[in-house]
Amino acid sequence: MKAYTGDKIRNVAIVGHGGAGTTSVTEALLYRSGAIDRMCKVEDGATTTDFEPEEIKRKVSVNATLAPVEWRDSKINFIDTPGFADFVAEVKGAFRAVDSALIVVSATAGVQVGTEQCWKLAEEAKLPRIILVNKMDRENADFDSILDNLRSKFGKKVLPLELPLGKEENFEGIIDCVAMKAYRKNGNGSDEIEIPDQYKEYAADMHEKMVEAAVEADDDCMMRYLDGETISDEEIHKCLIKGIRQAVIFPMICCSAAKNIGLGRTMNAIIDYTYPAILNDFQVTNVATGKEEVRDAGAPMAALVFKTTSDPFVGRLSFIRVFSGSIKADSTVYNASREKEERVANVFTMRGKTQISMPEITAGDIGVTSKLQFTATGDTLSDKNDPVLFAPIAFPLPMYTRAIRAKKKGEEDKVMNALNRLMDEDPTIIVTRNPVTKETLISGMGDQHIEIIMERMKRKFGVEADLKAPIVEYRETIRGKAHVQGKHKKQSGGHGQYGDVVIDMEPLPPGSGFEFVDKIFGGAVPRQYIPAVEKGMTECMEHGVLAGYPVVDVRITLVDGSYHPVDSSEMAFKTASSIAFKKAMEEAQPVLMEPYYNLYVTCGESMMGDVIGDLNSKRGRILGMQSVEEGLSRVEAQVPYAEITEYAVDLRALTQGMGTFEMKFDHYEDVPAKMAEKIIADAKEREAK
Repeated sequence: MKAYTGDKIRNVAIVGHGGAGTTSVTEALLYRSGAIDRMCKVEDGATTTDFEPEEIKRKVSVNATLAPVEWRDSKINFIDTPGFADFVAEVKGAFRAVDSALIVVSATAGVQVGTEQCWKLAEEAKLPRIILVNKMDRENADFDSILDNLRSKFGKKVLPLELPLGKEENFEGIIDCVAMKAYRKNGNGSDEIEIPDQYKEYAADMHEKMVEAAVEADDDCMMRYLDGETISDEEIHKCLIKGIRQAVIFPMICCSAAKNIGLGRTMNAIIDYTYPAILNDFQVTNVATGKEEVRDAGAPMAALVFKTTSDPFVGRLSFIRVFSGSIKADSTVYNASREKEERVANVFTMRGKTQISMPEITAGDIGVTSKLQFTATGDTLSDKNDPVLFAPIAFPLPMYTRAIRAKKKGEEDKVMNALNRLMDEDPTIIVTRNPVTKETLISGMGDQHIEIIMERMKRKFGVEADLKAPIVEYRETIRGKAHVQGKHKKQSGGHGQYGDVVIDMEPLPPGSGFEFVDKIFGGAVPRQYIPAVEKGMTECMEHGVLAGYPVVDVRITLVDGSYHPVDSSEMAFKTASSIAFKKAMEEAQPVLMEPYYNLYVTCGESMMGDVIGDLNSKRGRILGMQSVEEGLSRVEAQVPYAEITEYAVDLRALTQGMGTFEMKFDHYEDVPAKMAEKIIADAKEREAK
């Protein structure tokens, strides 16, 4: 692949709902451009961009994969992205590296959940969008109904620039509504033909609508057009480009990846209408001043690492978008995020898993380097003399948590090392240790995401782990008061043990924790033993009398006791404290409490009834509901954590993947009596084992 300057480079993310054909489209684009000499099918497990074993097995994309092509003396860096919500982080990372999005829509299914999600993410990233209607050769493919569907979802700004020539199995080419010409497929190319008579009127109507939409993007042209002045084709074309780049026009084109129809024209549209990579100014924070600045491609070197993977042969691979300056092989760069210098040994691009050597990554281009020591996804590489920082990539918070443990004893460290390596690759994986339940927890975007993490861990690092639902962090407290004595006496000859304490136990308000009060007068318990009494109580608080969960919100007052001048010791008083604590807990109406979380669920208004009904069935309390934007509502509820350990899966099923949620711990409440009995019985059974 030859070297290209930034004005000859386009960076495009290919996105869409799972099953719309993003990978098939990418494969067809690679074939049409001559980058590959054979076009493979997803079903065969041999496509260029789905090469990981997990992708081949499931026949779905899991990773965002780079796939550069050469077309019309330009370079297009395509990034094929996953279509399933569990892997949305890959899309978000890719959107920070590209200048436009190619949104693939199925001609038979229309706008789906993933389509809307991709559209929303592209909107947030302020990316121009081209809509590519794929599968025009399929039965029931209907361009007009898809157009209506797109406009009902995304507005009148959706503008057809192409029409299909032929329908369903007879789909054989494209009608260009801008140039008013038709193109019939011929091998890996096409023949220009006259627009057939039956399409002329429709094409002319679409051309007129295109002109009207184009001139609206330019005030001067708009005024002249309204005054009846003829606007030249050249001016209309410039207006069209302006409208598309400013995301006020969303061109709609069509293709069949399977039949290799319309792919050349898709690349033409990308080159003609989207931003050359160096035309986009970018925003950074100047490290020296702390102020935000807008820079262009001529500024000192600034680049963003938008993705990290591990290769078993090459090691860690860092995918980099260079916004200004260049990164050369055999050079040093400054990681402004870590304040570390990094040695760059080599730079290259990748087409799927194939490496293609490059002398440098120029401004506007996307490239890869290996074995950076300190650099992670989201880091900024810059000129050491002019350090800047890009805003961090806003990855979504993980929503699904499992407890993880090594399948084989003694491999706990191996599992943790593997998870740490995988966290380098995937910022949406979070691994924590729960000090109460002693469990290691892994959190991801959903059950599929976690499942794939386990498969990767086995494949890449040769270690296996078991998953289960995390133990709920129950707590124990009291609702009554108790006055008890705890005496430990062991005198069987020789040095004995003697400790004697009298305590009052009473409840404290929620969130108070533990309070120890010393009310000893007259030396009933010598001063040197008071700390041992408090320590004994503190240790007992860790394991309650009902199910062994930590005790909270309790005040213990030491009111009396006795000692032996010879046999008393710190250990004896600690033991006496333990006896007193257990007695007092049993007498003071102990209760089991469960954590309640505030749950914030966002979904379509039409789905809200099902969501609320489901929350009610989970013992949730609805706190409020509000509209957040057109067609979307948000409900706030308080729900016991025990009911929502699988909520990521439940919500996806309820909302067809459209719903999202956040949750935050709020407080503890008493567990209903019947449920408490079962939890206590289960805890005793576990202890017996």
